[in-house]
Amino acid sequence: MFKKTCLLLLFISAVVSCNNDDDLIAACDNVTNVSSNTITNNSATITWEASNASALYTLEYGVSGFALGSGITVSESDTDAELTELQANTTYDVYIQTICSASNTSMYTDVYSFTTLAPSVVTEFRPTMSEMNLFAGTLEDLQPTPYAFEYDLNTALFSDYAHKQRFIVLPEGEKLTYDGEGLPLFPDNTLIAKTFYFNNDETDLSLGKHIIETRILIKIDGSWETGDYVWNEAQTEAVLDLDGGIVPVTWIDANGESNSINYEIPSDTDCFTCHATYGEKTPIGPKLRTLNFSVNGTNQLQQLIDNNLIEGLTDPSSVSVLPRWDDASHYSLEERARAYFDINCAHCHIQGGFCEEQSTLNLAFETAFEESNILQRKNSILTRIQSTIPEYGMPYIGTTILHDEGVDLLIEYLDSI
Repeated sequence: MFKKTCLLLLFISAVVSCNNDDDLIAACDNVTNVSSNTITNNSATITWEASNASALYTLEYGVSGFALGSGITVSESDTDAELTELQANTTYDVYIQTICSASNTSMYTDVYSFTTLAPSVVTEFRPTMSEMNLFAGTLEDLQPTPYAFEYDLNTALFSDYAHKQRFIVLPEGEKLTYDGEGLPLFPDNTLIAKTFYFNNDETDLSLGKHIIETRILIKIDGSWETGDYVWNEAQTEAVLDLDGGIVPVTWIDANGESNSINYEIPSDTDCFTCHATYGEKTPIGPKLRTLNFSVNGTNQLQQLIDNNLIEGLTDPSSVSVLPRWDDASHYSLEERARAYFDINCAHCHIQGGFCEEQSTLNLAFETAFEESNILQRKNSILTRIQSTIPEYGMPYIGTTILHDEGVDLLIEYLDSI
């Protein structure tokens, strides 16, 4: 009984003592729900929630993995902070401490991490490729900037069997505008890039690639400008070169046979020869009918629509499809041949094209056969497509060897008319 009485007295004493202690300090609580928003390539806003309305806050941040005490510190009285002068495409760690008074602070929060956006694409011709921010990561990996729309063509221009990577970069917040089945309308500061390369061995892609050039079109003040970047042997950089040149290339094809060519890089004047209509530079490839097919299971026009990159078009089925020249199971001989003419020849052999005055041919796919003059010029076409004599063989420029499969298609077609 005496023991129980003593324990009761001790309990009452403790309660009374606590209720009369004026020196207790309220806990300085950690902030909660840390998040980030308005992230750009060089800034971010960090927000959080706090239970101590009158507290101050210290943020410490740095590149992911930094040690507390070695980072950059920021003091705030509000529950948000804007971090500036950050590096693009970089992950940062942030810790936050609540300061209730000089002698009463919370522990730092657990680490909160965020990643800044990739650097903005530079839509002007700089001396080197790396200065334009067209690729993410190591340059030779050819990983397009996340701001790019990568695309392919159903029937593509032949360029001595080179592979091509194509993408479009639109200015932030801008869109393409539907303007029929040909080229869309492009806003100013649009950039189109096409990189030419050869796989060293088509039977073993792990052996890498030989990147030759990246051709660029930029729309500046309503007009297209061209520039060509030539890659170095180390594949670590490409430099702006408007003079053209010759690059020896050797590769093993899908049949295991070795091939060697002297690849011709066009001069800026050569680019204008093909990329000109009525004396104005213009893109050639990305016509909507040429993009209207699926890549990796997704229709490219639908992808433009879904990504809010085009206006005036709601359904890809409203756009025709340029036939694939090598797809005999779905298209007729004439459709395939005319599609081949369209992408390989029509940029010169159309009204306003480079060869308008030298030739009566009009090889655009939409041109009626009776108006194309293909029949009238049949023998000339047959002769020139089988020749590599400079300025006589066709195409006029852009190839040094015959496209055997394409030539066979055109011979079969021309023999049938």
